[in-house]
Amino acid sequence: MSDRYQSFIHTGVGQLLAKNLGLPDPPVLQRWAPGSPLVDGTVVVGGSGRLDRSLPAALKRLAIASTRAPAEGERLRGLVFDATGIATSEQLVTLTGFITPLLRRLTSCARVVVIGTAPELLSGRERVAQRALEGFTRSLGKEIGHGGTVQLVYVAPGAEAALDSTLAFLLSPKSAYVSGQVVRIGVTGSQKAGKATDKQHPLAGRVALVTGASRGIGEQIARVLHRDGATVVGVDVPQAASELQTLMKELDGDYLTLDITRSDAPQRIAQHVTRTHAGVDVVVHNAGITRDRKLANMSAERWSSVIAVNLTAPELITRALLDGGAIRPNGRIIGVASIAGIAGNLGQTNYAASKAGVIGLVDSLAGELTDGITVNAVAPGFIETKMTAAVPFATREIGRRLNSMSQGGLPVDVAETIAWYADPRSTAVNGNVVRVCGQMMLGA
Repeated sequence: MSDRYQSFIHTGVGQLLAKNLGLPDPPVLQRWAPGSPLVDGTVVVGGSGRLDRSLPAALKRLAIASTRAPAEGERLRGLVFDATGIATSEQLVTLTGFITPLLRRLTSCARVVVIGTAPELLSGRERVAQRALEGFTRSLGKEIGHGGTVQLVYVAPGAEAALDSTLAFLLSPKSAYVSGQVVRIGVTGSQKAGKATDKQHPLAGRVALVTGASRGIGEQIARVLHRDGATVVGVDVPQAASELQTLMKELDGDYLTLDITRSDAPQRIAQHVTRTHAGVDVVVHNAGITRDRKLANMSAERWSSVIAVNLTAPELITRALLDGGAIRPNGRIIGVASIAGIAGNLGQTNYAASKAGVIGLVDSLAGELTDGITVNAVAPGFIETKMTAAVPFATREIGRRLNSMSQGGLPVDVAETIAWYADPRSTAVNGNVVRVCGQMMLGA
């Protein structure tokens, strides 16, 4: 669905009104296209700490131009600051000393990434200082404007060489609608990076299972994973069989039609991927429904159906795949949560409970997985789909504007985040929940 306000505000009259009345001025976000460079421009590296040598080397491997001393007047695509050396609150000033002079030289849709050490791994004053980085990056994300984003990446000691996939995502247009987020690398599970034999198609030779794959966000997830080289196995209800078959034929994929809430669904899925594909590498729990009502008016059926599809099915399918050894080493389990599961939402106690439960599933599994298998989740905010197009006008406009980008995201924004988790090099990215919401003003 087109955003008519965004189209209007970029006209001459619209710009005049935005300036004089202080109206939201949603920027045109840059999104990545196959064949394009990851970063079209120069990234400036600053700070000193554990990543002094590994950070420039990682950028070089990704073919991202970087420097510590930009040419005078040069426009910059991004900034990366190694804050792992900050041990006291007094030293936080080094952040502003590096970033502030360069802010006005950033292009539109620029990227700022601050790298620190997870506070839970530290003690004393160093823990205090590293925790302060979260407030800094979240606030700068709301100030930067012009489609720019700001992220904080906590890297555990020993995981310095596992940054490639995360830098590729956060510094590129693939993260267009992700801002103000905190990513942890190597804090739980492996601290090593996996390998992608084909950098253009990192998922080549891998099998990806996507539930709810026939339309909307699920369709885009399937398309992006296929773009990155995966063989996609789409799963959806029998009522969506025609759409699912058409999509999977286009993507040279495989499909399975079933109701994921049936008692035999987890075993059928596990048997299918094992017999047909000798296992699965990426599992995306995307299928979801809403049955909204205020709790006082909510029937037991409305409550139970949402919990069954959005939470219980992912739990049981994941357990069946793990217990049956169907998820191969360096595999990925990826849940689709929601901003509603973080901040709550009027009339959605069932939906918010289910999506908070998806976050709980990540928390519960992150420490127990072995063989390089990871579990993470995305938490979308207002994403432009047929479902949000049916939302009343006033509510839809609030959803679009109440974030740092002043607009809704696209299904591809969710899909790109999932593709980053799915990347074989993301072995050390485990236990994360990243909001794809344009830094929505609600929630953490």
